[in-house]
Amino acid sequence: MTVGPDFKEPARYRPDLVIGRDELFTAAQDQLARGGSVLLHGPAGIGKSTVLRALAADYGEAARTVLRCSATESESHLPFLALADLFGLVLDEISDKLPAAQRTALESALTGRGESTLQRDGLALRLAVLSALRALAAEGPVLLVADDLQWLDSASAELLGFAARRLGDTPVQLLCAVRTEDQEYDRHLRASPPDTLAVRLNPLSRAQVSALLDHRGYTDLPRSTMREIHRTSGGNPLFALELGRALGESPTPPRPGEPLPVPTSLRALVLSRLDMLSDEARRTLLVASAGARPTLALLHASGRENAEAETAQAAALGLLATESEGPAVRFAHPLISAALYAEAPAQERRAAHAALSTAASDPIERARNLALATTGTDPEVAARLAEAAALARDRGAPSVAASLGLLAARHTPPDGAPGPDEHRLRAAEDAITAGEVDLGRDIAREVLTRATVPADRIRAWEVVIEAAGQALGDVDAVFPQALADAGDDPRLLALVHYHLAWRKLIVEGDFSEARQEAAHAAELAARGDDRRTELMALSFQSSTETLMGHPNAPATIKRALKEPQDPYVACHHNGVGAARFRWLMMSDQLPEARSTITTLLREVRRRGMVESEVHFQRFLAETELRSGHCGRALDLARESLRLARDSGIGLGASAMLTSLAEASGGDVDRALALAREAAERAEEDGDQMYLSRALAALGHARFVAGDAAGAVASLRRVRELETGLRITDPARGRWHGDLAEALVRVGEPGEAQDVIDVAREHALRLGRESVLAVLDRAEALVRAALGDHEAALSRLTSVQDRLAKLGYGLEEARAAFALARLRTERPGPTSYDEAARLFRRCRAMPWLRQVDAAIAAGAPEMITLPQQTAPPSDALEGLASMERQVAALVMEGATNREIAARLFISVKTVEATLTRVYRKLGIRSRVDIVRLAAGRHAK
Repeated sequence: MTVGPDFKEPARYRPDLVIGRDELFTAAQDQLARGGSVLLHGPAGIGKSTVLRALAADYGEAARTVLRCSATESESHLPFLALADLFGLVLDEISDKLPAAQRTALESALTGRGESTLQRDGLALRLAVLSALRALAAEGPVLLVADDLQWLDSASAELLGFAARRLGDTPVQLLCAVRTEDQEYDRHLRASPPDTLAVRLNPLSRAQVSALLDHRGYTDLPRSTMREIHRTSGGNPLFALELGRALGESPTPPRPGEPLPVPTSLRALVLSRLDMLSDEARRTLLVASAGARPTLALLHASGRENAEAETAQAAALGLLATESEGPAVRFAHPLISAALYAEAPAQERRAAHAALSTAASDPIERARNLALATTGTDPEVAARLAEAAALARDRGAPSVAASLGLLAARHTPPDGAPGPDEHRLRAAEDAITAGEVDLGRDIAREVLTRATVPADRIRAWEVVIEAAGQALGDVDAVFPQALADAGDDPRLLALVHYHLAWRKLIVEGDFSEARQEAAHAAELAARGDDRRTELMALSFQSSTETLMGHPNAPATIKRALKEPQDPYVACHHNGVGAARFRWLMMSDQLPEARSTITTLLREVRRRGMVESEVHFQRFLAETELRSGHCGRALDLARESLRLARDSGIGLGASAMLTSLAEASGGDVDRALALAREAAERAEEDGDQMYLSRALAALGHARFVAGDAAGAVASLRRVRELETGLRITDPARGRWHGDLAEALVRVGEPGEAQDVIDVAREHALRLGRESVLAVLDRAEALVRAALGDHEAALSRLTSVQDRLAKLGYGLEEARAAFALARLRTERPGPTSYDEAARLFRRCRAMPWLRQVDAAIAAGAPEMITLPQQTAPPSDALEGLASMERQVAALVMEGATNREIAARLFISVKTVEATLTRVYRKLGIRSRVDIVRLAAGRHAK
């Protein structure tokens, strides 16, 4: 992958073994840097030792002496063993610095040459450990690293606790880890220095488990399998890695719906207490592990008559969790259920499912258990499963529907009607809806190895294309094959051309060609009486036309909104509802846009449409951001990004929007990192459309961070990309104001005015009122840079009022801030009251920090260039008559549009004339004309 120079950054050291622990790792680092101690705690396998080692490696260099010990259960009965590990190598260094009695007691304890006990030498030993630590600290900071405190021998634990409580200001720090399971960590904290920070390690999220497995080389696991690993491991990294290893070593990976292979190491770890159960209690727990939502009533209905007593026995052994209320039977950890199920013979598992197939009240559960209790093909079972899959689909559980569909395919005879591949294709489509794109793609490719019916093959190709997401360039070879399979069938051709339209847009970056492909797809679908594909194609065509600023966009949207409608298309993220939302946003109808996207989000959640949910969550965040609700937008954007990372869908787009939200209401450094991530992902996918959006987010973050030159570099590239893409609607990316303001800051108001003029022409044509107001704000700063402060102040006052009426709270606050900076009276804290109030109302923390910085600076920030009413004649020597007139008007501060009006020429002629002026005078912008003329005039 090639990373563009404008968003490349040097690699930073990051402990790759503490994946998912960034925040707590940073907190622990900060605590150690302040001179404090850290106690890590959590259950077995949660990653305490890994974090401990990373912290010790990271901070150990700051200490002169590092003392280490790592206890084990088998050696916990040996007195003073941990003490010997800690002080054995430094005893010679410190022994002559201890009083004789303390030295003798410590040497006896560490070497075993004399009999020493806490009962006999208690005070001397306690004081010896304290004195030893003080002696080492006198030479420089000491870091004591102790793992598995729960296995520390009692004598060493007592001595270290005594010393820790009395170290005071002595530069000795403790970095310890202890397994707590369900018990409290307080007793270990009481034995630590008073300033110790207790850090609990919680389970990893699904995305973090996926990152951990990727890091360890388990990169080919389907997302549905990753979901099962996370569920079964409960987010425990050790358990997840063991499950991943077992899957990697298994020659036959489990099919969807089958349990994961639980390695022997984990079975021994979690089932050590299972032998203490009676055979009947074990069978009861097996039925509970086979059920989706086991309860005592379900166990009774399944024939487990003594369920209460048997589950109580299991709870006493720590196999089941004790529920304070409710009838649920819950295992203490998901891995216990998985290991118990994996341990049982196949015949016993089938018997448990058979009992549940009649006992369960839910038809989906009855069908699932019937399938798992049945071997071989069975048309009746397959039909029951297909009905259950349809019910799951209606309930908004497409993932469950996909699993049931695959079970239906397994139990369908080869000559069944519908056939096995019909069930598989429906399962693949359900998997795509559920966001399990890897599973959907794998099912579809399997069907393609044997399918001969064109309609089946096109359905399978469609799943493969959908699974590629934004990386459509990766499936280029699919399109010729799909076109060949479609033949001359207009319904099938419509589907292929609809996806070709997306390819034209994303891979080739050609809006015009994409629009034509979409229109062709809509025509083919109408001819083939396929209303769903026709609506999807019209929605895509209208969105493309909207972004292009095409005059047909309103008419196409109206066509897409005509009845009859398709419920699926109506709420799809590429459907007519989403197209209408984009139109409302770009037309400044924020309240209606918010209402529309909220309704759509509610509906896709009900249907379980994960990809649409990711996008709509992001759209809602964008609506709140435009409205100036930065805190709300930031919460929504972060949730969208979390969902995108969890599902692997829409990562680049969510990172882009979250970057904008962070820059407006959160952390600017995080905004920069997310924008770079989004840009890298877009370049990796070959996605021209989102690359420009990501670079616009990067430019905005750089501008907010105070890096005007960096913002200019990013946003100039955006301008080039969008010119190539033929995107003319400035409401699409809304980067033009940022670029113009950044150009003013770097001393290029001439180029800034050109950006404003071009964007304003399109904004006027399309009626983009908020864009026009932002451009006017930027132009006011250009005027101020050219010395016309009165005009700048007047225009900013008007802009602030217009933005307030349109409901763009953050842009209104930015106008108030610019106004405060350009006030001609003596600045003071009160000059910024209005801007601070508006930014505070928006919860725009990065901007509030800029206000604080401006107040602290004590003077308004303004860039003023020398103003010249008329250029001296020698400055314009060699220019043609028209060129001299244009240059003279530039010197008066006239815009390109104003120059065109006064000289009765077109704006394009003005632009071309200025280009020639720049070339002849050897300059690059309007401001260079001013500077050149002013300099010659001074002579």
